[in-house]
Amino acid sequence: MSATSPTAAPGKPAARAHAGARPVGYALVRAGRASFLVHRRGAAAAVGLTVLLAAACLTYLCVGTSLTPPGEALKVLFGLPSAEELTVGTFRLPRMTVGLLAGAAFGVAGALVQTLARNPLASPDVIGVSQGASAATVGAMTFGVTSYAVMPYVSVAGGLLAALLGWAFAWRGGLKAARFVLIGIGFAVALRSVTQLFLTKGDYLVAQQAKVWMTGSLNGRGWAEAVPLAWVLLALLPGVCWAARAQRTVATDDDTATALGVRLGRVRLGLALLGVVLASVATGAAGPVDFVALLAPQIARRLTRTAQIPLLCSALTGALVVVVADLLGRKLFEPTELPVGVLTAAVGAPYLIWLIMRGRTGGTA
Repeated sequence: MSATSPTAAPGKPAARAHAGARPVGYALVRAGRASFLVHRRGAAAAVGLTVLLAAACLTYLCVGTSLTPPGEALKVLFGLPSAEELTVGTFRLPRMTVGLLAGAAFGVAGALVQTLARNPLASPDVIGVSQGASAATVGAMTFGVTSYAVMPYVSVAGGLLAALLGWAFAWRGGLKAARFVLIGIGFAVALRSVTQLFLTKGDYLVAQQAKVWMTGSLNGRGWAEAVPLAWVLLALLPGVCWAARAQRTVATDDDTATALGVRLGRVRLGLALLGVVLASVATGAAGPVDFVALLAPQIARRLTRTAQIPLLCSALTGALVVVVADLLGRKLFEPTELPVGVLTAAVGAPYLIWLIMRGRTGGTA
């Protein structure tokens, strides 16, 4: 998940200090006896995104129905006594934390799925994973399961089931990217219909609550959602670090990866499971915030200009997109509050159309 890379290219050994040459755009960093190649542009992009994200978070904590001085917001953030404890610490900070964590999870999940499918159109909300999580969650709400502690588990189960079905139908002696994406889109449409069926069968009040959740909303989110999500992401961090290295081999063609001794089936399965779980737990916490998983990896890749999609920059970009979108949703049409998913869809849908049009005219999509 780091902006650093210990290898110059897929399959090559780690860089050594006495190698005498290094790839263009990389800097050699020594840490004791170890040495690493750091992608200069990737590191600069990560630092820039971190600064932008910090500024967006501070703005988020200061802006609302009443303005809070930045000094008071920082006091609350660092646990110091403040007159704005209720406004910032109780209402804004927990909601922002859920947005940060969910956005980062969506960004990494999108990067893994796009790497796996070798297609920028592939993301959890396009190929049916988010829809599977949504259908399972809305179904549970329809049948009376309303505990926020249970919802993440239901979402993960639904997302995993949708991904498993898509994988099974797309497998024909191997996984073909185009078939996987098209079958995933078909499952996404079908699962949306299942979700609508649950809505018509459920209680009116539950259906209204579910409809708000389905748009992807941080309204009412607090520590009850943020803390479990943080623990899950912390538990998945070692897997994400492994994926940052493993994706370099998956991005190559099958013959090259096999010649290098890579067990493609196992690696792809691991990346797929990790991406699905990340997308599903984020959906359980914040709802299906559409197009973040599609946008964030591609923005990160264009910023860094690396051969593979950078996971750290994808996470930072996803978090930045969600935080800014939720801030705009709260303020643009005040006192009416727009769900964060409405803002991300307004940007993501045209971008998806552009990707498809670019592919038809001979572009890389």
